[in-house]
Amino acid sequence: MSVITLIKENHERLVALRRDIHAHPELAFKENRTSDLVAKVLEAAGIEVHRGWAETGVVGALRAGTSERAIGLRADMDALPIQEQNIFSHRSTLDGKMHACGHDGHTAMLLGAAEYLAATRHFNGTVYFVFQPAEEGGGGARVMIEQGLFEKFPMQAVFGMHNWPGVPAGQFAIMPGPMMASTDQFDITVRGHGAHAAMPHQGADPVVAASALVQALQTITSRKLDPLDAAVLSVTRFHAGEAYNVIPERAVIGGTVRAFRQEVQEKIESTMEHICNGIAAGFGVQATLDYRRGYPATINSVDESTVCRKVASELVGKDNVCTDLHPSMGAEDFAFMLQAKPGCYVWLGNGLGEGGCMLHNPLYDFNDDILQIGASYWARLAEHWLSVT
Repeated sequence: MSVITLIKENHERLVALRRDIHAHPELAFKENRTSDLVAKVLEAAGIEVHRGWAETGVVGALRAGTSERAIGLRADMDALPIQEQNIFSHRSTLDGKMHACGHDGHTAMLLGAAEYLAATRHFNGTVYFVFQPAEEGGGGARVMIEQGLFEKFPMQAVFGMHNWPGVPAGQFAIMPGPMMASTDQFDITVRGHGAHAAMPHQGADPVVAASALVQALQTITSRKLDPLDAAVLSVTRFHAGEAYNVIPERAVIGGTVRAFRQEVQEKIESTMEHICNGIAAGFGVQATLDYRRGYPATINSVDESTVCRKVASELVGKDNVCTDLHPSMGAEDFAFMLQAKPGCYVWLGNGLGEGGCMLHNPLYDFNDDILQIGASYWARLAEHWLSVT
């Protein structure tokens, strides 16, 4: 693998940096220590630093030459509310908080690229290093955009990267079009009429109605959508009653909806509304749907994906760049950035076995062997996009 020599020589330092961040995880919008560390490294490299974006976000600006072209490279910084079960020396020092998704590695890789680009400046234009807070459900990307990220830092395209367990370490997966799904949430409150459990005919049972709803909702993806339109509707919550001998007044079910196209999201939401009304009428209860849009689908631009494939192929070899993996039903708030700017979101294989445990697992750890690969990819992408020739 043709990693950049200067980055390879800096590998042990990147490992130490990544493990330090891992040992001190911080949740959404509270990444204060991480933000301080990022700003310190950027400033030491001579990079212009802008802080306070979405509270704890940091943007570094590095200019070379005379071109007005600019590229944005984004890494996420936040951890998850998970109790780590690893026993290695760099395990989390904070109970109930853990870097279980690899954002510690993402931050370290982008810092490594920033230091290299600041030292060499073999490009013509501006590189914006976007260190984003609150990816894990907080929508930090959306907040940064609403605060004027792309107005303050005008870039022609923006790029993201995520480690991906299950893909061999150091291999890339880069596909145009959908990469990750949208993520919506819903709650349905079913209101009936309470009664003694021994005399159910005197009430209107919301538990039975809600149970019918759970079953009926599963027909949306199997019978109401085009089979070629991938979507998931999962009921994950069901709360009702407190006593064994009481039919409660209400039941509440909730869950998530995932899709790749906005038209599919809208079809699912409207069909859910119809099913709620029909079930409620049939059981003599009331059913109220609260449907909330979350992250949109992560959709890669075709031209930018082509550039990323070229850069990755030159770095690790064409055979180590996969272009036909299935997109994930997981979600990513980098999608907000791709709604505002063309760009591409890639997966970098985290490997199998040690360092390859699946994401959001208490035994997960980022694979340090890929730090120099990810940092080299970022650097080569910036140099290619802002070519001096």
